[in-house]
Amino acid sequence: MAPPGSVCPSRPGGLVAQVTSRRARCHGNRRSGRWERNGPPQPGTTRDHRALSGRDMFADSTAPGADVQSLWRSARSVRCEAKACQTGKISTAEAAAQSHISQDAVVQTEQSKDAVQDFQQEVQVDYTGLLSFLQRVEDAVIKELNKNWKSHAFDGFEVNWTDQDETVLCLHTLSYPEAQDQNLQVTSVSWNATGSVIACSYGRLDDGDWSTEKSYVCTWNLDRRALNPQHPDLVVDVPSSVMCLAFHPSQPSLIAGGLFSGELVVWDTSRTEDPVIWRTGMTDDTHTDPVYQVKWLPDTQHRNHARLLSVATDGKILVWREEQDGRLALAEGFAIVAQQIPRSTRLKKVGWGEAAVGVTSLSLSHFDADVFVVGVEGGYSLRCSALAQAPALPRPGGSVLLRAPVELAFSAHAGPVYSVSCSPFHRNLFLSCGTDGQVHLHSMLQTQPLLALQLSKKYLFCVCWSPVRPLVFAAASGEGDVHLFDLASSMQKPAVSLKQSMSDCPVYCLEFNTKHTRLLAAGDAAGTVKVWQLSSDFTEQGPREMSHLEQLASEITD
Repeated sequence: MAPPGSVCPSRPGGLVAQVTSRRARCHGNRRSGRWERNGPPQPGTTRDHRALSGRDMFADSTAPGADVQSLWRSARSVRCEAKACQTGKISTAEAAAQSHISQDAVVQTEQSKDAVQDFQQEVQVDYTGLLSFLQRVEDAVIKELNKNWKSHAFDGFEVNWTDQDETVLCLHTLSYPEAQDQNLQVTSVSWNATGSVIACSYGRLDDGDWSTEKSYVCTWNLDRRALNPQHPDLVVDVPSSVMCLAFHPSQPSLIAGGLFSGELVVWDTSRTEDPVIWRTGMTDDTHTDPVYQVKWLPDTQHRNHARLLSVATDGKILVWREEQDGRLALAEGFAIVAQQIPRSTRLKKVGWGEAAVGVTSLSLSHFDADVFVVGVEGGYSLRCSALAQAPALPRPGGSVLLRAPVELAFSAHAGPVYSVSCSPFHRNLFLSCGTDGQVHLHSMLQTQPLLALQLSKKYLFCVCWSPVRPLVFAAASGEGDVHLFDLASSMQKPAVSLKQSMSDCPVYCLEFNTKHTRLLAAGDAAGTVKVWQLSSDFTEQGPREMSHLEQLASEITD
């Protein structure tokens, strides 16, 4: 027998058996709670007898394995860690603010209570001495105040908090290329009730076949961001030449126009399909000559309705009312005939066929709804009254009896009067201009003009008072200029002359913007409309301007 601890090669698995046996013994002792390291077995046990027997000592045996349960997965899940995440949860905390403690180091008015008391003690008013001083200087102060009261050093000075514009600028040059290709001219311009939309009419004022020539009415919204000067926002095709137009005073989308055919048409620009909403048609009441002026009148009987007034070279001044069927019906009318004009005008006696006096322009008084002024082809300006009851000479046809409104005729121009304009600041003043190139300033109380200005060697087609400056007006000349007059600075020459076109084509029409008072629109024979921005000199009223206007109106020239 081999000694204990040796390896017997003849017994298969000897070494393995020995190692396995020792491992088993170790397991057994561990299970019983005790560990043995090569110590002698305890005598008196059955196991001790087997260990002493050589055969049993190296017998093969299989001991059960020991399992150790893994806890890393459960521990990882408890910590809410995800294996697929790039990083674990990041905890943040605000450790400190930029400045969490504030302190006033120095305050200008901060004083201690002692300093305040010292200051109050130091301020002591000598009322007796103060009274003595005021009594000594009283006479001198009153004398200087009286001198300042009578001084005119600051007359005309007015504080203005807005930016000052020293020059007149051209903001927009508008045109419709298709109308220009037909050599059509801008015959009239008008601003809508909001002051943001400008409309112009195209036609012909010189020689041409007006009655059959197609024309247009175009509008531009100047507040639109994508404003295209050569692409109007609205284009209305009109079968006859449009001689004049006017926006409604309170409804921004309504435009009235007078045609060469004698008709009146009202368009609604909000309707893109068929903008025509009213028209006179060709009846016995319609004008038989071109309509050169159209005005909106308030309807005294129906506040929500308006009436239209039109003038033409057939001598008629007609008032139209709207009907539900889209017609404009004649409400009342007047006629200017040679027999009704006062003899002081020295008109030649004419037969019935020449009795009518062609009316070219009209202006309503801003102070009296029943007073208006007209300009006629004979060169005269006429003051008229809507209250006149005398009938004009009998005329064939017509549904309304026409009345004779003329009350006073003024000194004539050397040619037809093309434009008249009543002052918005004085009830008796109005302007007129005509083919003689002169502007006349008239008082309605006398026949002779207060002032006659020679502005052009050619025609003057339009004259218009400023809506904000009592002494400022504009005139359009046949030489292509827009003249701005300021009677406060000069009674003889324009303050500014604007070149509308380099080709010297006539300027036919102009109109001030009553909402945006710095804007003035002018249309010319080249088919363009220019919008001018006026300088502050033409838009800011001086403190003594009204008194100057009153003084001018009170002058007697007869």
